[in-house]
Amino acid sequence: MRDSSLMTVIRKATLLTFLIGAVSLTGCNYAILLGYLIGGPPSIEPDFDVQTNKSMSDKEVSVCVVAFAPTNLKWDFPKIDHELSRYVAFRLVEHEIKVVNPDQVKAWLDSHPDWDKPEEIGKAFDCNYVIYIDMNDFHLYEENSTTLYRGRSENYISVIEMDEDGYGEKIYSKEVNSKYPIRAPRSTSEMSLDTFKREYLSRLSKEIGWLFFERFNGDDIPDAV
Repeated sequence: MRDSSLMTVIRKATLLTFLIGAVSLTGCNYAILLGYLIGGPPSIEPDFDVQTNKSMSDKEVSVCVVAFAPTNLKWDFPKIDHELSRYVAFRLVEHEIKVVNPDQVKAWLDSHPDWDKPEEIGKAFDCNYVIYIDMNDFHLYEENSTTLYRGRSENYISVIEMDEDGYGEKIYSKEVNSKYPIRAPRSTSEMSLDTFKREYLSRLSKEIGWLFFERFNGDDIPDAV
């Protein structure tokens, strides 16, 4: 988990580099550049907040994160559902969202193999929201290659809001189709498959997390390559 002040410095340094390039190439207004440097980059409101007028950052709110992967994905990645749940949960905690421990959620799922609906999990842990990630596709190699890495996935994100009686209602949904690195694939000679998998899950959890916590223009620049 990174120190917030360090992350702010990194964001500003990254954005400064980008904006200096923009100034030299397009004649960008220096007043805008100065405003960015003084006040920081403009923030982007979470899509969940925009669509629902609710927020997972409220102090009294608690969240469960659950991912589901079909059998064909688990042939190659047996624990991918729990791995993604943990990455997303920790990403939310990093941004001060209260999340039920994903290992406790997994233990409940293992002991209730006949569970059918996400709201059952919400009721079991008495949380306000269940973030349900339906993984439709997940790959770590570039298409038609065994020597190049490129993370690719298709995910359908739903949010179930729980009421005081333990009933749930879907109030939000969003597709997150991800590709990383964006510009060019990575050679398999640079790192092991497990290392790249962790790197991609970190990126994917960030993309999903952006639906629920504030971010800044330029946050994705370091991940573009």
